Order: sequence, then structure tokens, then C-alpha cells
Amino acid sequence: MTMRDRIEAKLNAAFAPSTLSVVDDSHKHAGHAGARPGGETHFSITIVSAAFAGKTRVDIHRAINALMAEEFAQGLHALAISARAP
Repeated sequence: MTMRDRIEAKLNAAFAPSTLSVVDDSHKHAGHAGARPGGETHFSITIVSAAFAGKTRVDIHRAINALMAEEFAQGLHALAISARAP
């Protein structure tokens, strides 16, 4: 399972989003800090979920980053997050 697949599966399971996009942007960061030759280090996500209703942007980002703790430990370097409630 790729890093993208793991990220997507965890976000789906935790937040049941109505919209979810997970994009591997690693190629844009080749040669930068945290980049690896095989990629899978930099991702952008767009997620819309009712689970975010009433939460601040900081709370949403903290929840997503906490959910990705294992992925960060396994080489994920950066996660750009665009998240909101419907």
C-alpha cells in the first residue's frame, strides 16, 4: 500500500468525508529538505467533512496531523491541508 493510499484510508475511516483528494506533490520538492529519491514525502489534501463542523481550523489540522503520526514516522515530511465542514 502506498503512502497516498494509507493517508486516504485513514482520512476516510476517521472523518467519513464527502470530498477527499490526496495528491502526492513530492516531485515538486526534489532536492529540498525531507525529500527522498522514491518520493512519497510531500502531500496535499483537500477534505470536506461534517466531522469538522464547529471546530476551528487549528483543531482540524491538529486532528489530521495526529491521525498521520505513523506516516510522519515512516517518512512523510509535509502535509498541506485544506479542510472544512460542508
